[in-house]
Formats: sequence, C-alpha cells, structure tokens
Amino acid sequence: MTLKSIVTLMLLLTLSLMKGAWAEPTYVQPGGMGLQEAIDQAEPGDTLSLRPGVYRGNFRIDKPLTLKGDNGAILDGQGVGVTLSIIGAPDTRVEGLIIRNSGIDMTEMDAAIFLDKGSHRTVITGNRIHSRAFGIWAGESDEVLIIANRISGDTRMRSAERGDGIRMFRLTDSVIIANEIWEARDGIYIDVSHHNRLIGNVLHNQRYGIHYMFSHTNDVLVNRTYDNRMGYALMMSRHLNVQGNTSIRDQNYGILLNAVTYSYLARNRSLDVMRGHPPGTPDGHGVLGAEGKAVFIYNSQHNEFEDNLFARAEIGVHLTAGSNNNHFHGNSFVGNQHQVMYVANVEQEWSHEGRGNYWSDYMGWDLRGDGIGDVPYEPNDAMDGILWKYPAAKILLNSPAVQVLRWVQRQFPVLRPSGVKDSYPLIRPAHDLKLLEELG
Repeated sequence: MTLKSIVTLMLLLTLSLMKGAWAEPTYVQPGGMGLQEAIDQAEPGDTLSLRPGVYRGNFRIDKPLTLKGDNGAILDGQGVGVTLSIIGAPDTRVEGLIIRNSGIDMTEMDAAIFLDKGSHRTVITGNRIHSRAFGIWAGESDEVLIIANRISGDTRMRSAERGDGIRMFRLTDSVIIANEIWEARDGIYIDVSHHNRLIGNVLHNQRYGIHYMFSHTNDVLVNRTYDNRMGYALMMSRHLNVQGNTSIRDQNYGILLNAVTYSYLARNRSLDVMRGHPPGTPDGHGVLGAEGKAVFIYNSQHNEFEDNLFARAEIGVHLTAGSNNNHFHGNSFVGNQHQVMYVANVEQEWSHEGRGNYWSDYMGWDLRGDGIGDVPYEPNDAMDGILWKYPAAKILLNSPAVQVLRWVQRQFPVLRPSGVKDSYPLIRPAHDLKLLEELG
C-alpha cells in the first residue's frame, strides 16, 4: 500500500467516524442554565450545542456526550486547573470550541482538555486551544481521534514551563491527524503509547515537533515541522514507521534517533537544519555549540533508511555510540558541509542489492552507463577523525602535511580507516532537486 493510499484510507475512516446521527441538540446559553448543570442533566448520547459567548469555570464530562460550539463559543478556565475534563466517558465528542485559560501547574496536569481513564473512541475536532499548560492531555484510552485542532502555547511563559500541545500517555489505536501546534513545549509528546498514527500534523516554533518515548509500533506519516529546536525526537522506541515527513529549518537536528531499533524511515526530507544558537535567543530553544544535523543517530541499530532526502545541513548523518547495522539505500545527500560523520573501527556498507545512495560531492564516473558509480564513495578519512576529535586541528586543514596525508590514503587504501562505504553510489539523485528551490 502506498503512502498516498494510506493517508486517503485514514481520511475516509476519519470522516466516516465523524459522521453520525445526532439527536436534536439541547441549546445552552452563556448566562442561562450553567454549562456544568446542563452536562449533569444530559442523558448519555445527548448533544449540547453551545451558543456564542464565554462559559467560565472548570467543566467535567463523565458520560458519552457531544459538546458542540457555535462560532464564538468559549470555555474559559479562569486560570485554574483543567478547563474541560473527560473522565470515563467513551464516545464523547468535543467540537468547534475555543478553549483557553487553564491553570499552569503541570504537576497536577493542568490542561485545556484532559481526557483519561476509559474515554474510548472520543473525538476532539475543530477546536481552537490557547494552552497555558498542556493543550490536550489524552491518556489511558483506546481509539481516540484528535483531528484538525489549532493549539498554541503561552509565549509569556518560558518554553520549559509550558506544557505540550498534545500529550499522549498510554493511548492505543488512536489517530492524531491534521492538527497545527505552535509555541508549546513539544508539539506532540508520545509516552508509553503503542499502535497509534500521527498523520499530516504541522508543528512549528517550539522545542520538539514530535517527541517519542518508550512507544512502539507507531506510524508517523506526512507530518511537517519547521523552526523548532528539533524536528522529530524519536527515543527509546522500536518498530516505528516514519514515512513522508518533512523537517525544514529546525535547529540542531531534523531527525534524532536515540535508542531506536527495528524502525523504517522512508521518503522523509530533512532540509536546512541550522546550528543551534546560544541560550537567550527567542524562547530559549537554542543549544550552545550544537551542530546542524539532518539526522543524528545515537545508540540505535537495525533501522532502515530508504529514499530520504538530507540536504543543506552542516552534517547529513551523524552516527555514534554503537549505531551499527543500520541500512541506507536510495537516499540523496545534497549540499551538506559534511555528508557523514562516523568514526569507528567497524565498516558500514551503505547499499542494498547493488543500489547505493546519491552523494552530491561524489567525484567518480560511470563508464558502464548503468547509473551506478564505478568506484565506491567513502565520505570520511583519517583526517576527518582527527578534526572531530581535536577541533583545533582545523587550522591545519589546508596545510601541505594534511594534503599529503590525504593523497597517501587515496593511493594506499589499506591505510584508510574503516567507516561508511557506499560501493554502488548513484550517479543521479533519486529526488527531484527542483524541490529544494521550491522549499528553500
């Protein structure tokens, strides 16, 4: 099944779940019957339609209900606690509301919407959330749909003091689709949550766009991050299916793998990753001395990278801390200052069944005319290792001694250290590089 068909299927599934035969709604006015009183008096399955205006307080749903806002219906938590709680209320739906002004105590899990403990099949869609702590906390439930919400953080607070736009905790078989999240701490934070799908979300101007911890067998499809401190922070997880995502102008790392295993990353794009800036820059997102890496792989093994585009970064891919047995083929490395940073005594072959990767700085030739370079591509030599271990040695980079050392290694390959080797480099990129101009 192609990525396009997967997304189409998920959209159709989502639309079918969003449709339903609603009963005649009960209309609620601000200043009339209190909203909590209306919730308490409603029967399971009822629909409450909120007229425009401000509803102040902390509201709780504990049975299946639909809470639907007319244009301009606002829930205001008055700066205290959780604005809207959904506890043990399966098949609840929250739609079309402006939700704001929760408390700020993240220890108490203050949130605009707090969903927990058996609220299976809840749908949260089309809301505008101004988040002070967490935007949506969703936990301990199955088959939750969070669709097309717009969630922003409070820039009056330091970045580290804000909550995440969407926090998932022990959530399973759920779909997070087409949300826009900005200026939170992390856009979407996934913790101990398995068999979920993140599709088509846009995440920008915060710490991490998507942040995985201890979550397995998840799909991350066609999301877009930009202007974050990091695009995709994938940590302590396995069997992640990461396809069709884009990171543009994220600082430090476009994609980070930390203790990630048996995962598949295909057709992703990590472009224009920037070196982090010192603390004190807007939102405090920068990291002093951090390098701009399209992909940083730390203590991660048995992952496959296929047909990705890594371009215009300081470092295309950095592997360290025992990151062996990862497979790279069909990828395009374009215009990175250093295509690969890897210093170890274990050779890594980056090709599969006679097909390697495209390297924009490859200087070989193709006399056979089969689209495969006739000589292998090896991105690193002994001098690279010296420079990475002893950065001050860069002052000698153009000296005759360094040039002689590199010439000797080319003439006598036995002296070249083990590292990444692509025995079948592609002569032509697997990607339309005009895309870089359109995105850049």
